[in-house]
Amino acid sequence: MTVNFDNAATTYPKPPEVRRAVADAVVRYGNAGRGGHVIAERTSELVYHARETVAEFFDAKVENTIFTLNCTHALNVAIQGILKSGDHVIFSDLEHNSVYRPIMALARAGKVTYSMLEVSADNSETLRRLAGLVRPNTKAVVCTIASNVTGQILPYREIAQFCRSRNICMIADGAQACGILPLSLERDGMHILCTAGHKGLYGSTGTGILMTDCTFPIQPLMQGGTGSASRSPEQPDFLPDRLECGTLNVIGAASLCAGIDFVRRQTVAGLYRHESHLCQLLCDALAEIPEITVYRQPDVAYVPIVSFTVAGASPEETADYLNRQGFCLRAGLHCAPLAHEKLGTKDGTVRFAPSVFSRASDTLRLAANLKNYVNILKSPENLLKNSGDMLQ
Repeated sequence: MTVNFDNAATTYPKPPEVRRAVADAVVRYGNAGRGGHVIAERTSELVYHARETVAEFFDAKVENTIFTLNCTHALNVAIQGILKSGDHVIFSDLEHNSVYRPIMALARAGKVTYSMLEVSADNSETLRRLAGLVRPNTKAVVCTIASNVTGQILPYREIAQFCRSRNICMIADGAQACGILPLSLERDGMHILCTAGHKGLYGSTGTGILMTDCTFPIQPLMQGGTGSASRSPEQPDFLPDRLECGTLNVIGAASLCAGIDFVRRQTVAGLYRHESHLCQLLCDALAEIPEITVYRQPDVAYVPIVSFTVAGASPEETADYLNRQGFCLRAGLHCAPLAHEKLGTKDGTVRFAPSVFSRASDTLRLAANLKNYVNILKSPENLLKNSGDMLQ
């Protein structure tokens, strides 16, 4: 039996109710907001219900909840829609390429300047360092809520409060935190929250969300496909239409309704508790294997992610061995080279990311297989092979 521990990429399997919602959407719904006939109307009602469901879950306004293709798309809409020529932006050294690359593209084009915030290992110095980077023209701070490499939770509420006190836009990447931490656009103070629907919310792939409090207007990233009742060459002035171009992912919207309902029944606290318990089980087991380095520190808050390396093997070799034993884990840079540069793991790590469907017994079997792999690497036959490779 194959066991998926790569749920930070996308949760798999999906809950039965999500699978049923997707199957039903394929046969019941057409296009939303594109007609007055019965199919269009019921499809528009579904999309509005999905928007209501998301907005209620994150304490956002329905009209300010925008559907995107994924979290990367949402972050691009926010970053490129907020920043203007001459602006300065700050982002952390734990960011995903979804943040890093859009900012680098704007910087290469000569439109913006940037500073990189060094996040302290225990978060104790992070805010002080942030304050030292602010300039008169600082427009935005973009930061992940939780690293998708180590799972470290940043002081996102404090960063949001800091930004609000200085009229700086705070854009948060919630991809690894949604459905795991009790996020609230209103209570946490973020100006913009971007996330994926297919990870901790258990929706289907191709679903992303951008929520804004409208303090900072966002210029559209793309044009067209909305405002069909108008002859204007401009995008509509109102949200969400202004930022949603073209046909929406109706099937994805149906999956989000079912996924968020599932998360509500499980409770965010319950999901965090279960998955964190599995992470602790793995960490305790790996602590007995000196050849394995786990990239976690005591007294630091993490979402349920554990990244590690095995001495004498690349992350890809380790993941390949585990794959042959029936375990699916991500290996490499996890689209976050900045974080790996910070860790000193230029070749990447192996990442363990459980879900609600993950079991303690499978986690312990994974640890046992890793111990066996270390023993294989230390075997005389393998040592002889490696020395021969070096001689060549």
